[in-house]
Amino acid sequence: MDLLSLSKCRPTFAHASPQKQAGARSAIQAPRLSSKSFHSSFTWGKSQYGRRCTASKLQILATATEPEKKERKRPGEAKGFVEEMRFVAMKLHTKEQAPKEGGRETPAEAKPMAQWQPTTEGYLNFLVQSKLVYETMEEIVTNEELAIYKDFQNTGLERSAALEKDIAWFKETQGLEPKEIAPDSAAAEYSTLLKQLAKEDPPAFICHFYNTYFAHSAGGRMIGKKMSEMLLDGETLEFYQWEGELSELLEAVRAKLNTTAEGWTREQKDVCLEETEKAFQYSGQVCPFASSIKSTTGVPEGKYVQFKERTFEDRAGVAKPLSLMKTSAPL
Repeated sequence: MDLLSLSKCRPTFAHASPQKQAGARSAIQAPRLSSKSFHSSFTWGKSQYGRRCTASKLQILATATEPEKKERKRPGEAKGFVEEMRFVAMKLHTKEQAPKEGGRETPAEAKPMAQWQPTTEGYLNFLVQSKLVYETMEEIVTNEELAIYKDFQNTGLERSAALEKDIAWFKETQGLEPKEIAPDSAAAEYSTLLKQLAKEDPPAFICHFYNTYFAHSAGGRMIGKKMSEMLLDGETLEFYQWEGELSELLEAVRAKLNTTAEGWTREQKDVCLEETEKAFQYSGQVCPFASSIKSTTGVPEGKYVQFKERTFEDRAGVAKPLSLMKTSAPL
């Protein structure tokens, strides 16, 4: 219908109630619309006398709102948040490390495990630095000022005591003294980061907690077996032994992590997932001979990521630190 035809159209109100007549006239007196927008904003009816617009079919559609789109599900979300973390972590593995789920090609400079040439001194240094990382984790979850992590005490996955025994074993059997950890070492840098995250960004800390313990129970044991064969005449260190059934210990911690995440917002969960690559980078610095994860964040090898506090926008649009986001369940 063109504008000429539109000008000949006369709304019929004769049989409408006074209230409807007033409402229809009010609608007709709405701000001017173009021919195109007018056609899209009203519905038209026909009668035996020709085309007419009727009060009963007058509809203003411009104010209609589209239904909110459902937020897409994250991979693994239906099984719990730990499965989301696992999925993201597996995608950061190379196809050599995880043929079915690995999402990256092996860097050209990375040596396959069969070509590793570790030394006993280097392996001991790795154990010493690992001990500092695990001690830091254990101190955080037992810190009374950080009671939000109390559910992760005495999980059976703790490793610092086992590492202390292994370091003593190297001294007794190999005559090797552990080197003192330098303040600028990989482990010292990582320890500082973990303490900062634990206070200021709990979801990010939980990401490191999960990846540290669960990675050691999987790929870490493979590394331990290889080192044992190459350096220790098959000796299995305490670092790779647990009291109780490991699968049951892991399942118990997995349940606690899922319960923790149930009290998080989607933003907090995403912060946790986004921290995964940084967790891989730091663990790779502590265990350099085992790392084949190439950074995609532009951080040069040997450099450490400066922690920056993330923010979110509250309902008023004001940016606030993520550490101030309230959770409905304890960490």
